[in-house]
Amino acid sequence: MRVFVTGASGFVGSAVVKELLDAGHQVLGLARSDETAASVKGSGADVQRGDLNDLESLRRGAQGADGVIHTAFRHDFLRGDSSGEDFMAAFAAAAETDRRAIETLGETLAGSGRPLVITSGTGVLAPGRVATEEDMSPADGHPRGKSEVLASELASRGVRTAIVRLPPSVHGDGDHGFVPRLIGIARAKGASGYVGDGANRWAAVHRLDAAVLFRLALEKAPAGSRLHAVGEEGIPLREVASVIGTHLNLPIISVAPDAVADHFGPFGLFVSWDVPASSTLTRERFAWRPTHRGLIQDLEQGTYFTPVVAS
Repeated sequence: MRVFVTGASGFVGSAVVKELLDAGHQVLGLARSDETAASVKGSGADVQRGDLNDLESLRRGAQGADGVIHTAFRHDFLRGDSSGEDFMAAFAAAAETDRRAIETLGETLAGSGRPLVITSGTGVLAPGRVATEEDMSPADGHPRGKSEVLASELASRGVRTAIVRLPPSVHGDGDHGFVPRLIGIARAKGASGYVGDGANRWAAVHRLDAAVLFRLALEKAPAGSRLHAVGEEGIPLREVASVIGTHLNLPIISVAPDAVADHFGPFGLFVSWDVPASSTLTRERFAWRPTHRGLIQDLEQGTYFTPVVAS
């Protein structure tokens, strides 16, 4: 298949591109700059210049493809130390950009029966209990819920849509997401913290295992499928904070719920999450078997604490 991949140079997208190429597919990767274009080309994929705000570039990429995998998402909300209001506004804006991109891709593929695999998160579902693939995301709930609802609607319009939900921690070398943010906060505060008793849980997956599931979704998933890229159902945040504190030689502390905003800033919204998730149905339906190391092992043996050498 010739597959159009958005976010082709990103942390997850680049792993998806490699997985597709290794499986014998051709890849056209979306790239928004000369630097990312060089990265995509260097991986062995063809390049489509554009970005999520350039809807025409999305149409062109999808028109000539046998299928589309949409991994791009603006992560501006993870950068800087904006206020909680600004943080959530940036997240909501990114989610709306995502929805418009999916709408454009879906309209281009409508009636063709071609696959459109989109990315969402297990955190959009049911905090406080183990989320499953059967859980639906309400459009009026989590900001990314509208994208899920739209993808489900596109399935009735002749698009073989599949939703791959990623957990809060997609880890591996090159991670720039939630765990590096925790590490940065620990360095800045001089202590590695967790909220309350630290029993709240994050699901996790290695990026290379997630990439395999994106390929399986493209190749096999029936229209309207929901898949969970979950390698580990729920890791207590206390364990994550403990590894961070040990590696940084910092105290490991409990942060009272009323002090979360002061210690973690806007990121406290995510640190407080209790969002375990199951992938039992995904494994049964698609014979997906994660094989790479888990989050705690990756923190202990990976590159999360490798000093950055100045050029």
